[in-house]
Amino acid sequence: MNSTLFSPSPGTYWSHFEEISKYHIRLSVAERLWAAWYAYMQNDVLATGIMSFVMHEVVYFGRALPWIIVDGLGLFKQYKIQSNKVPSVREQWDCAKLVLLSHFTVELPQIWLFHPMAQFFGLSATVPFPSLWTMAYQIAIFFVLEDTWHYFSHRALHWGPLYKAIHKIHHQYSAPFGLAAEYASPIEVMALGFGTVGCPILWCALTGDLHILTMYIWIVLRLFQAIDAHSGYEFPWSLHHFLPFWAGADHHDVHHEKFVGNYASSFRWWDYLLDTEYTPEAVRRWRAQKLAKTSKKKS
Repeated sequence: MNSTLFSPSPGTYWSHFEEISKYHIRLSVAERLWAAWYAYMQNDVLATGIMSFVMHEVVYFGRALPWIIVDGLGLFKQYKIQSNKVPSVREQWDCAKLVLLSHFTVELPQIWLFHPMAQFFGLSATVPFPSLWTMAYQIAIFFVLEDTWHYFSHRALHWGPLYKAIHKIHHQYSAPFGLAAEYASPIEVMALGFGTVGCPILWCALTGDLHILTMYIWIVLRLFQAIDAHSGYEFPWSLHHFLPFWAGADHHDVHHEKFVGNYASSFRWWDYLLDTEYTPEAVRRWRAQKLAKTSKKKS
């Protein structure tokens, strides 16, 4: 069921909703609202593009807002990881301006091209929605795939020339804060963002089974994860205390402070397996290995 299955005659959004509700009583309210939007727009690419961009902006800035308030009012100081580095109002504003510029110049074109590209690979935008179980296991797979992509591409961006040319912008703030999650160069936004968007599209291409609602929920959760990882706060109730393999703010904050190690996005296992998890013991081991290599070269 898509926009072409409903009357193409002009009308308000709510008139489309009422019409759909008459003949599709088995659909949930959310499904009828969804179908009415596509019927009202009469252009699937436009409908998806507007909905995707608005969702991204509302979620990104809406999730960052509580951290702006926390920093601005000096709340939860005892949980601030780098307590001597609180972002100023000017830093928050400068960051917001660059992020907004990136959203409109880099991410908006990608979002606009998303629907036709994903539709080519079989993405569904129809109703009824997939089951909760289907969405849950697919999102879990996306988290694992994206984390793998992020680890290796992020680690590559710390290679000297790439760091100076691309990744250095993101490390402008040695003590991260929520808004800075997408504070990065356009190249980095596209490179790391490929994992967020590309992994679901790859899944869709291989299985032919993906609904755009699943994609939206995945992106919302990924935005929450990225913003919280940059929040700069470590709480007793932080998720990694209950899921030891989860990364979280304490994991990523160290990366910004030390500029090395802790490259993964959501999980800790790649850093653990490839010996890039930043700990005092790891630092001593890295230094010893570096000295050994230097001595070997001299000899």
